[in-house]
Amino acid sequence: MSFEFWLIYATTIFIVSIVPGPSTLLALTHGIRYGAGKALFSGLGNVVGTMLQAGVSIAGLGVLLTACEPLFLVVKYAGAAYLVWLGIMVWRAPAENLDIDTNVVVKASKPAHKLFFDAFMVTLGNPKAIVFFSALFPQFLGTDGVTVLKCTVLLTTMAVLAFVVWMIYAFGGEKIAGTFRRFSIGRFVNKVLGGTFIGAGIGLAMSRR
Repeated sequence: MSFEFWLIYATTIFIVSIVPGPSTLLALTHGIRYGAGKALFSGLGNVVGTMLQAGVSIAGLGVLLTACEPLFLVVKYAGAAYLVWLGIMVWRAPAENLDIDTNVVVKASKPAHKLFFDAFMVTLGNPKAIVFFSALFPQFLGTDGVTVLKCTVLLTTMAVLAFVVWMIYAFGGEKIAGTFRRFSIGRFVNKVLGGTFIGAGIGLAMSRR
């Protein structure tokens, strides 16, 4: 794979990843509520979920998901339900969770494995990503077939870029959290973020392929 071809692939992945969606919203939320340091764990969950989706697509199983309507709907509705559940949890969270000073960060802490699991489930619950990867990878694997080297390069690039984009949103959330606290609008922000998650879940459930 030439450098120019890799650069096109990396640019495509970065643009797709940076576009706001459920995963980037979760990264922003974790940055606001727990800080960018804690969001590292959820970033890893996002990467693992993305790699599973990409691996399924390269293996050709993404075609099965696309063709099998019941399986597609099961994944879609499960992902939508999880987004709505997360939205309810954020909506009901106390406003103190938005404070970023040292004392309050301890109160707003969440176990690393739960942060990881939240991001993993939100990422994995979007079947459209598998459909997208199934359409994307054949364009970059070439006509000479799938090789271990090509798959390694493509998946590693995707993992790095997915993590970088996640942390961009997480750092952004951490930076604006102080502003939320100073103006005492923490509870309002909880409602906005929670409502956005709920809306995203409903939108995913109602969306067509």
